[in-house]
Amino acid sequence: MVRIVLGAIVGFFAWLIVWVVTEKVLSALWPAFGVHQHAFEEVVKNGGQFTADTTMLLTHIVVGSIVAVMSGFLAALIAGGNKRAPLVLGVLLLALGLLKVVMSWPYVPIWYHVIFTAILLPMAVVGGRLKTTS
Repeated sequence: MVRIVLGAIVGFFAWLIVWVVTEKVLSALWPAFGVHQHAFEEVVKNGGQFTADTTMLLTHIVVGSIVAVMSGFLAALIAGGNKRAPLVLGVLLLALGLLKVVMSWPYVPIWYHVIFTAILLPMAVVGGRLKTTS
């Protein structure tokens, strides 16, 4: 049980760290991404107008999927291949996704909210299955 909880917690923090680092790297390598991110962060903090760019939103979905798979794998690795750790991690990521929806609801299209939030749990489980099959 301890390994399951530890795997889920480490996977969650790994997701957060890799997500933030990936955003910083993309912002440095792709200036338009950085401008979009900065504008989004400002509007969430201070309100105002924001026009979401579809390419940036799709990039977030792809990155979120990849990072969720990686963190699910890590959770299963720490939990000794137990399938519950990636599932618990997926629930934690789903809660984080719902928090992001609440914070950014008026600024991005509903399709983005639905897809981004919906992929987190299944991708974490897929990552866990990669570990249990290897």
